[in-house]
Amino acid sequence: MSQFSASVEAREKLSPHLVRLTLSVDQGFTSTGVLDEWVGLVVPGQFQSRYYTVRSYAGSELVLDVVLHDVGLVTEWVVRDDCVGSTVTVSEPKGSYALPEGARWQLLVGDLTGLPAMARIAEASGLPTRIWAEVPDVLPSYLPASAEATWLESPADGSSRLAEVVESIDWPPGEGYFWMAGESAQMRAIRKHLMRERRLPATAYDVMGYWRSSTGRQPRAVDPGPIWREGKAEGLSDEQIWARYDEARS
Repeated sequence: MSQFSASVEAREKLSPHLVRLTLSVDQGFTSTGVLDEWVGLVVPGQFQSRYYTVRSYAGSELVLDVVLHDVGLVTEWVVRDDCVGSTVTVSEPKGSYALPEGARWQLLVGDLTGLPAMARIAEASGLPTRIWAEVPDVLPSYLPASAEATWLESPADGSSRLAEVVESIDWPPGEGYFWMAGESAQMRAIRKHLMRERRLPATAYDVMGYWRSSTGRQPRAVDPGPIWREGKAEGLSDEQIWARYDEARS
C-alpha cells in the first residue's frame, strides 16, 4: 500500500468530540472519488495506522475530521500545541460506497465516526437523502440542508440505539441504497436484519464497522510518545527510535 507524507496546516475544533485537520499532502496522492473513502493516518509517536474518512480533498488539501476519545494516541496527539506543523503519514485512500444503478433515494445511518462520510455522501450524490446521526454533540450545520436529518443523542453509558432506529425505518418505495457505519458488533446485527428481515440484495446496502466497543483499554506499559519526541530531537532514525522503544519495554 502506497504511503504519502503530509503536513498539518490547520486544526479546528468543531465540537467537544470532533476536530478537523487540514493536511497538505505530497504529490502522488490521488482521491478515489468514492464518497466514503478513508485513509490510514500515522501520527508522530505512533507506529500503527488509524483510519479516518476523507471529509474533502482538493488539490493537495486533505481534510480529516477526527473523533476524540477518552484515551488514544491520535487523541493525545491532536490536542497538543505542536499538532499543527507536524509531519504525518497517510495511506492511499480506499472506499466502498457503491450506489446501485436505478437507485432513487438513499438512507444514511451512523454515529459520530460515520458523520464525515454521511456529510460527503449527502453533498455529492444528488439523490434525496435521509440521515439518522447518533452523536454526543448536535452539529446542525455539519450536514447539508438538502438532506433530511434526525439527530439522536448518544446514550451516556456508551451504548447505541441505532439498531432500533434501523428496525423502525419506514422505507421509501422503489429502489434505493442504505449506507451505515458504527460500532462493529452492532453493524453485524444490522447486516443480519437487512439480509433476513428486509431481504435486501447485497448491492442495495453497505454496512461497515468503524470501531470496536471495549470494556476498557489496557494501559501502555511504555508510552511511545516521549520516546518518539526525544529520539527525533536527537536526530535518530525511525529504526533507532523503534529499537529504543523495544528496549524500554523489555
